[in-house]
Amino acid sequence: MSALQAEDLGIAFGGVKAVDGVGFSVSPGQVYSIIGPNGAGKTTLFNLVSGVYRASGGRVLLDGQDVTGLPPEALAARGLSRTFQNLQVFTRMTAAENVMAGRHLRERKTLLADLLRLPSATRQNAETRKAALDLLAYVGLEREADMAAGSLSYGALKRLEIARALAAEPRVLLLDEPAAGCNPVETEEVDRLIRAVADRGVAVVLVEHDMKLVMKISDRILVLDRGRPLAEGAPREIRDDPKVIAAYLGSHGAKEAARA
Repeated sequence: MSALQAEDLGIAFGGVKAVDGVGFSVSPGQVYSIIGPNGAGKTTLFNLVSGVYRASGGRVLLDGQDVTGLPPEALAARGLSRTFQNLQVFTRMTAAENVMAGRHLRERKTLLADLLRLPSATRQNAETRKAALDLLAYVGLEREADMAAGSLSYGALKRLEIARALAAEPRVLLLDEPAAGCNPVETEEVDRLIRAVADRGVAVVLVEHDMKLVMKISDRILVLDRGRPLAEGAPREIRDDPKVIAAYLGSHGAKEAARA
Protein backbone atom coordinates (compact mmCIF):
# COMPACT_ATOMS: atom_id res chain seq x y z
CA MET A 1 0.00 0.00 0.00
CA SER A 2 1.18 3.52 -0.78
CA ALA A 3 2.08 5.73 2.15
CA LEU A 4 0.86 8.79 0.25
CA GLN A 5 -1.26 9.02 -2.87
CA ALA A 6 -2.56 12.06 -4.75
CA GLU A 7 -5.25 11.63 -7.37
CA ASP A 8 -6.14 14.24 -10.01
CA LEU A 9 -5.45 17.19 -7.68
CA GLY A 10 -6.32 20.66 -8.87
CA ILE A 11 -6.68 24.22 -7.66
CA ALA A 12 -7.20 27.58 -9.38
CA PHE A 13 -6.50 31.14 -8.25
CA GLY A 14 -8.48 33.85 -9.97
CA GLY A 15 -9.37 31.53 -12.82
CA VAL A 16 -5.74 30.47 -13.36
CA LYS A 17 -5.13 26.75 -12.79
CA ALA A 18 -2.06 26.56 -10.56
CA VAL A 19 -2.30 22.76 -10.28
CA ASP A 20 -4.30 20.76 -12.78
CA GLY A 21 -4.82 17.00 -12.79
CA VAL A 22 -1.72 16.02 -10.80
CA GLY A 23 -1.37 12.57 -9.30
CA PHE A 24 1.43 10.51 -7.80
CA SER A 25 2.04 7.67 -5.37
CA VAL A 26 4.86 7.24 -2.84
CA SER A 27 5.73 4.02 -1.01
CA PRO A 28 7.32 3.69 2.45
CA GLY A 29 11.09 4.14 2.23
CA GLN A 30 10.93 5.85 -1.17
CA VAL A 31 12.38 9.25 -2.09
CA TYR A 32 10.01 10.89 -4.56
CA SER A 33 11.07 14.23 -6.04
CA ILE A 34 8.90 16.88 -7.67
CA ILE A 35 10.75 19.25 -10.00
CA GLY A 36 9.93 21.89 -12.58
CA PRO A 37 10.58 25.50 -13.54
CA ASN A 38 9.62 28.40 -11.29
CA GLY A 39 5.85 28.78 -11.24
CA ALA A 40 5.26 25.14 -12.17
CA GLY A 41 3.06 24.59 -9.10
CA LYS A 42 5.43 22.55 -6.92
CA THR A 43 4.90 24.37 -3.61
CA THR A 44 1.19 24.79 -4.38
CA LEU A 45 0.99 21.02 -4.79
CA PHE A 46 2.73 20.61 -1.42
CA ASN A 47 0.21 22.99 0.13
CA LEU A 48 -2.65 20.91 -1.26
CA VAL A 49 -1.21 17.65 0.02
CA SER A 50 -0.41 19.06 3.46
CA GLY A 51 -3.81 20.72 3.97
CA VAL A 52 -2.67 24.34 3.72
CA TYR A 53 -4.88 24.76 0.62
CA ARG A 54 -8.18 23.02 -0.08
CA ALA A 55 -8.21 21.33 -3.49
CA SER A 56 -10.95 22.19 -5.96
CA GLY A 57 -10.73 18.67 -7.35
CA GLY A 58 -9.13 15.31 -6.70
CA ARG A 59 -8.22 13.68 -3.43
CA VAL A 60 -5.33 12.80 -1.09
CA LEU A 61 -4.92 9.41 0.57
CA LEU A 62 -2.66 8.72 3.53
CA ASP A 63 -2.04 5.03 4.19
CA GLY A 64 -5.05 4.31 1.99
CA GLN A 65 -7.38 6.60 3.97
CA ASP A 66 -8.99 9.59 2.27
CA VAL A 67 -7.72 12.69 4.08
CA THR A 68 -8.75 15.27 1.48
CA GLY A 69 -9.61 18.59 3.09
CA LEU A 70 -8.17 17.81 6.53
CA PRO A 71 -6.22 20.72 8.09
CA PRO A 72 -2.44 20.49 8.60
CA GLU A 73 -2.68 19.66 12.32
CA ALA A 74 -5.00 16.72 11.63
CA LEU A 75 -2.66 15.42 8.93
CA ALA A 76 0.32 15.80 11.26
CA ALA A 77 -1.50 13.73 13.88
CA ARG A 78 -2.05 11.06 11.20
CA GLY A 79 1.62 10.93 10.29
CA LEU A 80 2.36 13.61 7.68
CA SER A 81 5.01 16.25 8.47
CA ARG A 82 6.60 18.92 6.29
CA THR A 83 9.27 21.59 6.18
CA PHE A 84 8.99 24.88 4.33
CA GLN A 85 11.06 26.61 1.67
CA ASN A 86 11.80 29.50 4.04
CA LEU A 87 13.25 28.61 7.43
CA GLN A 88 10.61 28.42 10.17
CA VAL A 89 12.68 28.03 13.34
CA PHE A 90 12.38 29.68 16.75
CA THR A 91 15.66 31.58 16.71
CA ARG A 92 15.65 32.49 20.44
CA MET A 93 15.00 28.92 21.52
CA THR A 94 17.73 26.30 21.70
CA ALA A 95 18.08 23.61 19.08
CA ALA A 96 16.74 21.07 21.58
CA GLU A 97 13.74 23.24 22.43
CA ASN A 98 12.92 23.61 18.73
CA VAL A 99 12.81 19.85 18.32
CA MET A 100 10.87 19.41 21.56
CA ALA A 101 8.23 21.80 20.19
CA GLY A 102 7.78 19.48 17.22
CA ARG A 103 6.98 16.55 19.48
CA HIS A 104 3.87 17.97 21.13
CA LEU A 105 1.54 15.64 19.22
CA ARG A 106 3.26 12.61 20.77
CA GLU A 107 3.07 13.86 24.35
CA ARG A 108 0.54 12.50 26.84
CA LYS A 109 0.61 15.28 29.44
CA THR A 110 -2.23 17.72 30.04
CA LEU A 111 -2.20 21.47 30.55
CA LEU A 112 -3.34 21.01 34.14
CA ALA A 113 -0.43 18.67 34.88
CA ASP A 114 1.96 21.26 33.50
CA LEU A 115 0.40 24.12 35.47
CA LEU A 116 0.53 22.12 38.71
CA ARG A 117 3.98 20.76 37.93
CA LEU A 118 2.83 17.23 38.58
CA PRO A 119 5.38 14.38 38.45
CA SER A 120 3.75 13.10 35.26
CA ALA A 121 4.55 16.39 33.53
CA THR A 122 8.15 16.28 34.76
CA ARG A 123 8.56 12.74 33.43
CA GLN A 124 7.01 13.69 30.12
CA ASN A 125 9.31 16.70 29.72
CA ALA A 126 12.33 14.51 30.41
CA GLU A 127 11.17 11.95 27.85
CA THR A 128 10.57 14.69 25.27
CA ARG A 129 14.02 16.19 25.80
CA LYS A 130 15.68 12.79 25.47
CA ALA A 131 13.81 12.15 22.22
CA ALA A 132 14.89 15.60 20.98
CA LEU A 133 18.53 14.93 21.86
CA ASP A 134 18.39 11.59 20.06
CA LEU A 135 17.06 13.30 16.94
CA LEU A 136 19.70 16.03 17.11
CA ALA A 137 22.35 13.33 17.25
CA TYR A 138 20.69 11.65 14.29
CA VAL A 139 20.99 14.82 12.17
CA GLY A 140 24.51 15.59 13.41
CA LEU A 141 23.66 18.44 15.78
CA GLU A 142 24.16 16.84 19.19
CA ARG A 143 26.86 19.37 20.16
CA GLU A 144 24.56 22.27 19.32
CA ALA A 145 21.64 21.01 21.44
CA ASP A 146 21.77 23.85 23.98
CA MET A 147 22.82 26.59 21.59
CA ALA A 148 20.33 29.23 20.46
CA ALA A 149 18.99 28.26 17.04
CA GLY A 150 19.75 31.77 15.79
CA SER A 151 23.48 31.15 16.27
CA LEU A 152 23.59 28.06 14.04
CA SER A 153 24.85 27.99 10.47
CA TYR A 154 22.35 27.97 7.63
CA GLY A 155 23.03 24.32 6.80
CA ALA A 156 22.60 23.34 10.45
CA LEU A 157 19.25 25.15 10.54
CA LYS A 158 18.10 23.14 7.53
CA ARG A 159 18.92 19.92 9.38
CA LEU A 160 17.30 21.28 12.55
CA GLU A 161 14.04 21.77 10.65
CA ILE A 162 14.18 18.18 9.46
CA ALA A 163 14.82 16.99 13.03
CA ARG A 164 11.80 18.96 14.25
CA ALA A 165 9.62 17.47 11.51
CA LEU A 166 10.83 13.99 12.47
CA ALA A 167 9.92 14.65 16.12
CA ALA A 168 6.28 14.01 15.25
CA GLU A 169 7.27 10.49 14.13
CA PRO A 170 5.85 10.87 10.61
CA ARG A 171 5.36 8.10 8.09
CA VAL A 172 5.39 10.71 5.30
CA LEU A 173 7.80 13.66 5.22
CA LEU A 174 7.42 16.54 2.76
CA LEU A 175 10.61 18.57 2.24
CA ASP A 176 10.29 21.88 0.39
CA GLU A 177 13.73 22.78 -1.00
CA PRO A 178 15.77 21.40 1.93
CA ALA A 179 19.10 22.25 0.25
CA ALA A 180 18.18 25.73 -1.02
CA GLY A 181 20.93 28.20 -0.16
CA CYS A 182 23.29 25.50 1.11
CA ASN A 183 26.92 25.28 0.07
CA PRO A 184 28.23 21.99 -1.43
CA VAL A 185 29.29 20.59 1.97
CA GLU A 186 25.93 21.43 3.55
CA THR A 187 24.09 20.01 0.54
CA GLU A 188 25.98 16.73 0.93
CA GLU A 189 24.95 16.60 4.61
CA VAL A 190 21.30 17.12 3.66
CA ASP A 191 21.65 14.51 0.91
CA ARG A 192 22.88 11.85 3.36
CA LEU A 193 20.21 12.76 5.90
CA ILE A 194 17.33 12.44 3.42
CA ARG A 195 18.53 9.03 2.30
CA ALA A 196 18.92 7.93 5.92
CA VAL A 197 15.36 9.04 6.74
CA ALA A 198 14.01 7.04 3.80
CA ASP A 199 16.05 4.03 4.86
CA ARG A 200 14.08 4.09 8.14
CA GLY A 201 10.93 3.44 6.13
CA VAL A 202 9.64 7.01 5.92
CA ALA A 203 8.15 8.05 2.57
CA VAL A 204 9.99 11.25 1.57
CA VAL A 205 8.51 13.69 -0.97
CA LEU A 206 10.98 16.32 -2.07
CA VAL A 207 10.77 19.62 -3.96
CA GLU A 208 14.26 20.73 -4.93
CA HIS A 209 16.09 22.72 -7.63
CA ASP A 210 19.51 21.12 -7.10
CA MET A 211 19.51 18.60 -9.95
CA LYS A 212 22.62 16.80 -8.77
CA LEU A 213 20.97 16.10 -5.43
CA VAL A 214 17.65 15.13 -7.02
CA MET A 215 19.20 12.71 -9.49
CA LYS A 216 21.43 11.18 -6.83
CA ILE A 217 18.90 10.36 -4.12
CA SER A 218 15.52 10.03 -5.89
CA ASP A 219 13.81 6.75 -6.59
CA ARG A 220 11.16 8.41 -8.78
CA ILE A 221 10.73 11.93 -10.13
CA LEU A 222 7.64 13.89 -11.20
CA VAL A 223 8.16 16.88 -13.50
CA LEU A 224 5.56 19.66 -13.46
CA ASP A 225 5.15 22.35 -16.08
CA ARG A 226 2.52 25.09 -15.71
CA GLY A 227 0.71 23.08 -13.07
CA ARG A 228 0.40 19.90 -15.10
CA PRO A 229 2.42 16.66 -15.10
CA LEU A 230 5.03 16.68 -17.87
CA ALA A 231 6.85 13.43 -17.12
CA GLU A 232 7.26 10.83 -14.37
CA GLY A 233 9.85 8.11 -13.99
CA ALA A 234 13.24 7.01 -12.69
CA PRO A 235 16.07 9.59 -12.59
CA ARG A 236 17.74 8.30 -15.77
CA GLU A 237 14.44 8.43 -17.66
CA ILE A 238 13.79 12.00 -16.55
CA ARG A 239 17.33 13.13 -17.30
CA ASP A 240 17.13 11.84 -20.87
CA ASP A 241 13.53 12.89 -21.63
CA PRO A 242 13.53 15.45 -24.50
CA LYS A 243 10.37 17.12 -23.14
CA VAL A 244 12.00 17.67 -19.74
CA ILE A 245 15.22 19.00 -21.27
CA ALA A 246 13.27 21.43 -23.42
CA ALA A 247 10.91 22.64 -20.69
CA TYR A 248 13.15 22.66 -17.65
CA LEU A 249 16.64 21.22 -17.59
CA GLY A 250 18.09 22.76 -20.76
CA SER A 251 21.52 21.71 -21.92
CA HIS A 252 23.30 23.01 -18.79
CA GLY A 253 20.83 21.36 -16.42
CA ALA A 254 21.06 18.09 -18.29
CA LYS A 255 24.84 18.13 -17.88
CA GLU A 256 24.49 18.84 -14.15
CA ALA A 257 22.02 15.97 -13.79
CA ALA A 258 24.36 13.65 -15.69
CA ARG A 259 27.12 14.33 -13.15
CA ALA A 260 25.01 13.01 -10.26
